[in-house]
Parts: sequence; C-alpha cells; structure tokens
Amino acid sequence: MTMTLQPTGYRALATLAAPIAGIQLAQVALTSVDLAMLGLLGVSAVAAGGLAILLYNQIRTMCVGMVTGVGNLVATAAGEAELRAGGLDDRARDEIRSLLRSALLVATLAALVGASVLCGLALALPLLGQRPEIVSLARAMMFALAGGLFPMMWLNVLRQFAVGLRRPGSLLAVTLVSIAVNAVANAAFIYGWAGLPRLGVAGVGLATTVVQVFTLAAFASTVRRDPELRPMVSLAAWRADPAVVKHIVRHGTPICFTYGSEAAITSIATVLMGAFGPAALAASNVANQLAYIVYQCNIGLSQGSSILVSRASGRGERHLAPVIARHAFTLSWSLTAVVSLGYVVVPGVMLWPFLGGDADAVVLGMASTLLLFAVVQQFSKGTQNILVGLLRGLGDTASGLRCTLIGYWGVGVPAMLACAYVFGWGGQGVWVGLCLGFGATAVLLARRFKEVVSVPAG
Repeated sequence: MTMTLQPTGYRALATLAAPIAGIQLAQVALTSVDLAMLGLLGVSAVAAGGLAILLYNQIRTMCVGMVTGVGNLVATAAGEAELRAGGLDDRARDEIRSLLRSALLVATLAALVGASVLCGLALALPLLGQRPEIVSLARAMMFALAGGLFPMMWLNVLRQFAVGLRRPGSLLAVTLVSIAVNAVANAAFIYGWAGLPRLGVAGVGLATTVVQVFTLAAFASTVRRDPELRPMVSLAAWRADPAVVKHIVRHGTPICFTYGSEAAITSIATVLMGAFGPAALAASNVANQLAYIVYQCNIGLSQGSSILVSRASGRGERHLAPVIARHAFTLSWSLTAVVSLGYVVVPGVMLWPFLGGDADAVVLGMASTLLLFAVVQQFSKGTQNILVGLLRGLGDTASGLRCTLIGYWGVGVPAMLACAYVFGWGGQGVWVGLCLGFGATAVLLARRFKEVVSVPAG
C-alpha cells in the first residue's frame, strides 16, 4: 500500500500539525498535573519540585533534539521512494528500518548521558546555593526522573518514525490517557496508596517515569498494529548501522544545542525576574505559561511543515518549500493574532485561570502589562521556531544553531541585562530583552531560509 498526500496546502499541513500540537499541549497538561500535586505538599515541595522539573526539562529537551531530525530523514526517504517508484518500495522500507534501529541506539546513548548529567546536577545542588531541605527533596525527585529519560527517548524515536510517515494521530490519544494515569500514579506514590511506599515529592518523579513506560508501551502497541507502519518496525538497536548512527548524530547535534539554547535563555529570564521580587516572578511565570501554551501550536506547525518540506525535497520538489512556509506562517500568525487580541482587550479573563478572582492587585497589574510583551514574544518566537523546522526540512540544521546562538546570546541575554539594570526598566526590561533576542533570531533565520531556497538543489 502506498502513502500519498500532496505536500502543499493548508489541509495537508493542518492534518499533520494538529495531532503534533495536541501532543505538545497534552505534555503541558502532564506538567501542570505534577505542579498541582506538588502544591498539595506545601511551599517547599513546590520550590524543590519546580527546581527538579526545570533541570529535568533542560536535559530532556536537549536529549529529544538528538532524535528530532529522524522524522525528516524518514520523510526524505519516503519522498525519494515516491519519486523513484511512486510509493514505498523495498529499498525505502529497508532504509527506514535501518533509520529506526540506528535512532533507537542513539536515543539510548543520549538517555544514558542525560541521566548521568541529571544525577550529577542532583549531587551538585548544594553548590547552587539551595537550602538543605530543598536540596534533599529536589535530589530525590531528580534521581527518580533520571530513569524515565530512557522510555521517553525511545518513545520520541517511535514518534518521529510515525510523524515522518505522516501518521502521528494515535500518539495523541495515548498521551491524553497518560494524563489520567499520571494523576493516579502521582497520588499513589505521594500518599502510599495500595501498599506502595509513601514517597512524597520523589513520588512525583517516579510517577513521571512510570507514565513514560506506560506511554511507550501503549504507542509501540499501536505502531505494531498499524498495517502501514508495521512492515518497517525494527527495534533491534544492536543491529544499528554505524554509518547511519553517525549520520543521525551529525544531523541531531545542532538541533540538540539549538533546543538547549532556547530552554536556557528562558531559564535565565526567569532567574532575572526573581531578582525583582516574588510579584514580578509570579507575573512573569503566568505570562510565560500563557505564551507557552500558544507556542505548542507553533511547534506543531514547525514539525508539520518540516516533514512536508523533507517529503517534497525527497520527491525533487524543493521549490515547494516557500509555499509550505507561507501556509505555516499564515496559520501561525492568524492564531497568534486571535490570542493576542484577548491579551490586549480582556487580560483579566486570560489571567483568571492562573491567578483566580482574588488575585493580588500588584501581580495582576504586572501580569497584564507583561501580556503586551507576550504578544511580541509569541510572534517572534513562533516565527523563529517554524523557520528552524523549515531549514531542518531542507537538511540545514547548522544554521538554526548558529542563528540562535547569535540571537539569544549575542542579542537577547545582553539586552535583558542592559534593559533591566542599565536602563533601570526592571522586570519589564527583562521581557524587552527576551523579545529582542527572539526577534533577532527570527530575522537571521528568515534571511538564511531565503538564501537556502534560492540555491538550486544538488
């Protein structure tokens, strides 16, 4: 059976991007459940758990970057098969099987490195100036989270395999079920239900690991039942082709550091906001969370357009990249404009789910102001993320890293420090610098995308 789909058009992009965005939003829901459960244990638990999740997410994001490009490699192989044989032939299936096996080996090694780094950071927490009770709670949670990097990475390989063949929908249903499983597992390990040990904060980390195993098993089962995917499934990582492994690592390393750089600049902005007091930090966290929710839709559009560009390139239709880009930006900017209108017209309504009806007036006022900056951030950050995906679809991962390093660290961080402290704009200055960093990155990436698409293939 062949899998054919026109690589252009809003319908093709939406069909691929919507399930990916849904998966991203479901992942946000998982984190929200964790934070809510930690809130039941008190302020120290929230502080320690939040620190553990922040460090875990930094490592997790970089690990995932190592295998994100696998979807593009699979899509390119499928596109070349369509050009060569009108659909997937034996050669393409063998190539995709080899990619899957090799990607699983890369994922395992990346998870091993990530788990080692996370445990090392847990042991080094006292050096970060944290109080002993925070260190004790956060360290236990980080140790519990470390083991979950392995099933999480294997799941992401299977996810990229399915996305590369344009069949991502089943993972959304699995992820939605995992939210309920996560809530039950959190409570069971925190309070020691059903004879389980009472683990408190560490139980949240262990629950996350258990959910990762559950999600992996459930999605692997759906992949094996899929008649179009099953013939290409090979989990024998020990049979990985060294040349393919090197290709995946070479392709994924720039993505890894691009993702890590983006996570790091957001973390730096959060730390700087904390220096201006609890109200500023709370307002910034809420504004960031709202922007983060919208950002998940842009991630879906970025990955969806990236896969379509890879597929088109494999079919010798590289000239379709600007068309796919135009559709992605139209959808992204339209969604962002609608949400941004809410930020400007009814900020209180947008903030209510996070601050409630009896919110502190100072926090509410600051958060309402920061939502205006969030409008700029959403447009610039969403644009640069889609551009990174488009360039990845064209086989260019190095430019994404180079542009983000210049935009984030050459413009963003210095601008945050200058606006906050030199110009005396305080917390608002941090957000000005953050917007400048994302904006500069978007401009650099747009210029690079124009250069790449103007060069004939080959």
